[in-house]
Amino acid sequence: MKVLKALLGGLAGACAVTVLHQMIKKNDSEAPRMDLLGMESLTKILDKVGVEKPEGKKLYYMTMGGDIISNSIYYSMAGIGDTKTVLKGVASGLAAGLGAVFLPKHMGLNEQHSNRTRETQILAVLYYLTGGLVSSAVMKLLNGRDETVIESVKDKAQHLSKSVL
Repeated sequence: MKVLKALLGGLAGACAVTVLHQMIKKNDSEAPRMDLLGMESLTKILDKVGVEKPEGKKLYYMTMGGDIISNSIYYSMAGIGDTKTVLKGVASGLAAGLGAVFLPKHMGLNEQHSNRTRETQILAVLYYLTGGLVSSAVMKLLNGRDETVIESVKDKAQHLSKSVL
């Protein structure tokens, strides 16, 4: 699969995760707060390297931008190779979701953001699983579109060459 198609699929998956998170957190108190986990992670990293930490909306927007970029790259890996794109998308989404639930404690982060209740845990896994599914589906659609266009152009070229000759 071409890199651009994989990156576009990855971006679609990253946006799906972000949109799901933003919509659900407004209406469900048990929803994972991956935004808070991301902001905590970013401030810890910046603190360790001695960079002044942003605050408020600036911290939030930097975190969201970083999430979309990193998740886009992560999900685009499902497009490596020409086979099993959906399986790779599901596996990467499931791995990211389980990581979101089980890794924060081991990384010295507040695990309550993704691990507060069983519902919080399940939603965290489902967010990232959805991202993996969306990314691989978009990649498959983009890949299939080119093949369809190529076949259509070939058919028209053959028809044209027959009618001219």
